Amino acid sequence: MILQVNLDKRVKPMSKSISRRSFLKLGALALSSLAFTTPFPSPQDDSEYPRGEVARVATHSISVFKEPDADSETVGYRFFNELVNIYYEVKSDKKPVYNPLWYRVWGGYIHSAYVQKVKIRFNTPLSLVPEVGQLVEVSVPFTQIYQYDRWNGWQAKNFLYYLTTHWAVGIDTGPDGSAWYRLFDELLELEYFAPAFHFRAIPDEEVTPISPDVPWEAKRIEVSLETQSLKAYEGDRVVLDTKISSGIPGLAPEGGIPTATPTGHFNIASKMPSKHMGDGLLTVAPDAYTLPGVSWTSFFLTPPGYAFHGTYWHNNFGVQMSHGCVNMRTEEAKWLFRWTDPKFELPVKDRSGWEKRGYGTQVIISA
Repeated sequence: MILQVNLDKRVKPMSKSISRRSFLKLGALALSSLAFTTPFPSPQDDSEYPRGEVARVATHSISVFKEPDADSETVGYRFFNELVNIYYEVKSDKKPVYNPLWYRVWGGYIHSAYVQKVKIRFNTPLSLVPEVGQLVEVSVPFTQIYQYDRWNGWQAKNFLYYLTTHWAVGIDTGPDGSAWYRLFDELLELEYFAPAFHFRAIPDEEVTPISPDVPWEAKRIEVSLETQSLKAYEGDRVVLDTKISSGIPGLAPEGGIPTATPTGHFNIASKMPSKHMGDGLLTVAPDAYTLPGVSWTSFFLTPPGYAFHGTYWHNNFGVQMSHGCVNMRTEEAKWLFRWTDPKFELPVKDRSGWEKRGYGTQVIISA
């Protein structure tokens, strides 16, 4: 049975969502005695939030067109981190031809390339977080992280985005008096904080390996850079067939790591359910190459560090978009993470278990 390319077409249960107007209203609520806001204060009754599909703008700005056609009249704009209510999807044979998916929104149509479909799900904080870490997932469109020191107090840093994954290593009282998770950044080796009800604790069984009894030699991944596609095989049977986004050549500075996805034969060598990628900063900017919490990473060439992983900063699969990694829809990257060897399982015994290394599933990448 082939896992369908467009998983967005699956029937999903309805869940609580928030309109753009409610989001902006809540985002303006300041906490007493602090020049500090959270974009999603704890709801008194989340039945007040309407149901429906919502998308987050994931780049500086996008145009709203009169028709689902990039050559039609521009009737407005939406800006970074703005939430937009989606009425329905449209497939168009107009420009851009490489990605026919558009969304009908208030006033017109937006192209799907730089928007992320999101949900808003509030969660009851855990009463205890194990010292070895609890894997958690952002369950709101975005949440801002804060650091604290005795001289400067609470300092706002960048955002964490919907479906990104992180290691919670503690739970503390935040500046608003509610429970905040203490998150550990494995790249920067530092801690920062965010409201606990913005995260879903990932249960151990959700990460159990898929097809663990299939022999190691029977599994392989084939990627075509020409067609921007990926197929996963068990013997001669295709079990995943989807579009990906590989690297754009020439983005690296002279002497830097090439940004074209390498071709050849590889093996999965390292797997991490959460990885800070990019420049290693905590910068609030739509164009910053700062990517904490990249989900479900499966490295096939490291160093320097090329991997399959989930993607929240674009929805333009089938087109080259990355700095060399293979961008995938988050749900598909998670499936691949669970399916490939070496096998990653929860719970971990210590923080070294946040990464699983081994001689894993074969990867063949062709031009």
